[in-house]
Amino acid sequence: MPTSSKVVALAVNVGLALAQTTVTVNVGSLLQQIDGFGVSQAFGRASQFQNLTDGPRTQGLDYLFSTTTGAGLTIIRNRIGSGGAGDSILPTSPGSPTATPSYVWDGVDAGQVWFSQAAMSYGVKTIYADAWSAPGFMKTNGDQGNGGYLCGVTGETCASGDWRQAYANFLVQYVKYYQQTGIPITHLGFLNEPDLVTSYSSMQSDASQAASFIPTLYNTLASNSLSSVKITCCDAVGWSDQKTLTTGLVSAGMEQYLGVFTGHMYGGDPTTPLATSLKSWQSEGADLNDAWCTTWYSSGGLCEGLTWANKISTGIISANLSAYIYWQGVEVNQFQASSYLVASDGTTVTPSGRLWAFAMWSRFIRPGAYRVSTSGTVSSVAIGAFKNTDGSVIVVFTNTGSSAQSVTLSFTGFTPSSAAAYLTDNTHTVASTAATLSGGSVTVSVPSYAVLTVKLSGTATTTTTTIKPPPLRPLPPKPPRHLPAPALWLTGVNAAA
Repeated sequence: MPTSSKVVALAVNVGLALAQTTVTVNVGSLLQQIDGFGVSQAFGRASQFQNLTDGPRTQGLDYLFSTTTGAGLTIIRNRIGSGGAGDSILPTSPGSPTATPSYVWDGVDAGQVWFSQAAMSYGVKTIYADAWSAPGFMKTNGDQGNGGYLCGVTGETCASGDWRQAYANFLVQYVKYYQQTGIPITHLGFLNEPDLVTSYSSMQSDASQAASFIPTLYNTLASNSLSSVKITCCDAVGWSDQKTLTTGLVSAGMEQYLGVFTGHMYGGDPTTPLATSLKSWQSEGADLNDAWCTTWYSSGGLCEGLTWANKISTGIISANLSAYIYWQGVEVNQFQASSYLVASDGTTVTPSGRLWAFAMWSRFIRPGAYRVSTSGTVSSVAIGAFKNTDGSVIVVFTNTGSSAQSVTLSFTGFTPSSAAAYLTDNTHTVASTAATLSGGSVTVSVPSYAVLTVKLSGTATTTTTTIKPPPLRPLPPKPPRHLPAPALWLTGVNAAA
């Protein structure tokens, strides 16, 4: 008869055996393509970042973009200014929509030129330029803030005329200025939170009004040999509003002109896909409520890293996102906010748990990767698997539960030859941890309240099949935030979203 201690040991071993779950990764079954993960430095934050001394500035850039010591981010989102001198490339009205505009380019763009060049030096290739508003003289309210509509869109007329073509010219000129400095803008947006009226840069639009402008912008890009620039729409406040806009734009036949649908998470996180055959991005999200914190996990608060790890996981896995972008990257002396990922007091630079949440995805899942199918579930653990362009396979486990989980990975269409695992939790930051490779399977232990990322090298053994939703309708042929200095910390829907 076994002793009581042996019975306890036996029970523990049986419990561990029962807790172990097998998850199968089908590497040949491709889902959405991943464009990347990123941040913005809009509304003067890029300039503040640039003005740090060499040490803190380099450390901040490393935290954002390095694939060995930082998050390895691959997207930046710049703001196209619409205010007066020093903010907009067209600070004064030419007098009419058809008059010759007097563009002004300072080559600085409130630090965003430097930030773009710095990001590119780390290998960043996706640069998203987004306008919060048209210049005020192009709008129904005569103001670049406080909402209002672009003159000439459906249902909105102005005594000064139809400014749609002039606005398209303005946006394209901005792209051309960046092109001249060696910075290729890859994505161009003409709206930001069109479902929200704010005192700073803001412009309203519904789907039909956006649809009455999008072809004009598309043709203007084409006529300037910029057809490679993808048009985005519409950066709505929340995912539900973006769903409404997307449905309207798809119904209006706008998918033929657009490259990506973009939305924010302030009015609701992306938890289900948009009804489109195009890519979807969560293009801005942040904690707008809490003071600066570096916590990974405590109580599930919005400033905590695990909270954002779970948001990213849900967005990529459940909403089929191709990109996830936080509001700001680095801020200086703004410790009253957590709307950014890295803090500096001008001398030291401190990363947040939120940065490491992004690192567990962006450092390993690189642009051009595809999400691949998985089967099998693990209690309280979200599972995303990906195939990079170099053939490596990445599996990300996000455990929001209070218990550790043992998982064995098996593979279809792939034979692993090496496996490495990395862990972030309250006591580890992208730290190497055990991954046991045996007989073509990999076993890992995923601690509670943690993200564990597994990177595998090996050989593909089957032909890949891309699984895409069919187009929702036949497509016709294609045709031939600047704020006062005291308010700079304000973010998102509160001041510069």
